[in-house]
Amino acid sequence: MAEVIVYTGQVCPYCTRAKALLTKKGVGFEEIMVDLDPDSRQKLAELTGRRTVPQIIIDGHVVGGWDELSAADRSGDLDRLLASASD
Repeated sequence: MAEVIVYTGQVCPYCTRAKALLTKKGVGFEEIMVDLDPDSRQKLAELTGRRTVPQIIIDGHVVGGWDELSAADRSGDLDRLLASASD
């Protein structure tokens, strides 16, 4: 199974959408709430070059935020990424 990490914030509708999409697909994920752990926002910036949430990382591959995640889902790239990560 792919390792999926979702960096989120407490009051973030796009974070809610990203988590709902992954849950609907049956994908387990680790959620890191950057507003509850200040050090995690710095780590997020180091990993992705971004400080905004959500940010989704699948097996070390930075997918991006909600826009990128939903686009990857529509194109089928998300399923391919999740499948190749579990091989």
